[in-house]
Amino acid sequence: MSVTAYQNKEAMQARLREVIARFAKINENFLTPVPGLSIYHRCEPTAPLPCTYGPGLAITVQGHKQVMLGDDVIDYGPGQSLVTTVDLPVVSHVTRASIQEPYTGIGLDLDVGLVTQVAAEIEMAEPLRETSRAISVAELEPALLDAVIRLVSLIDEPRLMPQLSVLIQREIILRLLTGPHGLYLWQLVSAGSPGKQIARSVTWLKLNFRKNFPVDELARSAHMSPSTFRQHFRTVTGMSPLQYQKKLRLQEARQLMLNENHEAGTVALLVGYESQSQFNREYARIFGEPPLRDIKRLRQEVQPGRKMPGAAG
Repeated sequence: MSVTAYQNKEAMQARLREVIARFAKINENFLTPVPGLSIYHRCEPTAPLPCTYGPGLAITVQGHKQVMLGDDVIDYGPGQSLVTTVDLPVVSHVTRASIQEPYTGIGLDLDVGLVTQVAAEIEMAEPLRETSRAISVAELEPALLDAVIRLVSLIDEPRLMPQLSVLIQREIILRLLTGPHGLYLWQLVSAGSPGKQIARSVTWLKLNFRKNFPVDELARSAHMSPSTFRQHFRTVTGMSPLQYQKKLRLQEARQLMLNENHEAGTVALLVGYESQSQFNREYARIFGEPPLRDIKRLRQEVQPGRKMPGAAG
């Protein structure tokens, strides 16, 4: 990158920080009026939090964040973008933030239908050769950064927002498909690709995680042998199908106990466990504490009536 291009990018990042600062709410996740767009603000580092990232684009405007997917540890900060292409149970936390320089970030949900539609209108640069992980980090290109600034600025233009937000989001998707994140998005929408088949299986699991299922049947529905299915599933999500199901069950159980005051025994049955002792063991393994102690701590940290944060900003 030339000195001039670097200076232009720095100026654009400063512009995005200025725009975000007008709308960011202290230590909160803020769902903006722009469809699918959220703003995140933290004045201090946060504890690692298990949550689910759906298909989306995340940008750190200021500060640093870390995301853990299986054994992978991903750090990203200002000037970088993160894209996820399927629902991923991850552990994320803000690693650098202060009152003087708070962490600020934005998250944009990606409509898979719109991604498919935009992808159908352009030609893929080269055919897919292998399945890739459903999460990627890349340097934020100036053209994409410019589109993001224009999208966030629509908060100030409510009359034009419904029409322009769709156009700008199409541009953002187009730039993602043709930029460094393109390979990861293409595998989501390319007909017949292993990545798309796994994405369908992930969608099924998200809707049916309470059920017990033979992995071989899930493999057959994806038109793969069980061993091939497991290999592709682990490549895309960073974990096995059963590990994926377990994390979805435990995260749902945690939300039900925190937000709806369910007892641990009741929740264990609701999310698909037949043994409460097994539920307690696996819960403590994932969240670090038994259910009762973990929820008590969370209630002291999370404001009443506010759900745990779970988005990707």
